Amino acid sequence: MDPDTLREIREAIRNIPDYPRPGVMFRDITTLLGNAPVFHQVVEELVHPWRNEHVDYVAGIEARGFILGGAVAHQLRAGFVPIRKKGKLPHTTVRVAYSLEYGLDEMEMHRDAVASVRAFSPPVSSSTCPISAAPRDLRRWRCPCGHLLPFADSSEPGAPQHSL
Repeated sequence: MDPDTLREIREAIRNIPDYPRPGVMFRDITTLLGNAPVFHQVVEELVHPWRNEHVDYVAGIEARGFILGGAVAHQLRAGFVPIRKKGKLPHTTVRVAYSLEYGLDEMEMHRDAVASVRAFSPPVSSSTCPISAAPRDLRRWRCPCGHLLPFADSSEPGAPQHSL
């Protein structure tokens, strides 16, 4: 990726320290979503490796993963599979627990959502997004996950890491 484009994307994400808890750096993408040229570029960067591939589904973890994953799925003419926090899906689900910097939580997807997942588009990661657990758990749910497409990682509080 062009260094200027990467810089522009990084600058479009607002960092909010100590939210939702002290020591956590929250990555607010509402500023990126409101910047049409940058939002378009982010989606294009996520789609680019898959443009000439057959992708059945794109999965995204709520809530940011719905926005980015939905846009990627649309561009690839693929289905979209939402992965949600426990108790948010209305049908039979499969569930997995994951750790946060400040506690434990669980995520679910509908048991019948997919037979295979060839691309996985997570959200812009924050303390509330289990990005590192997602590929392992999709496999555990019997969904072969071809690739993880990380957009941002907050594994080190205070240090933005954008890896499109």
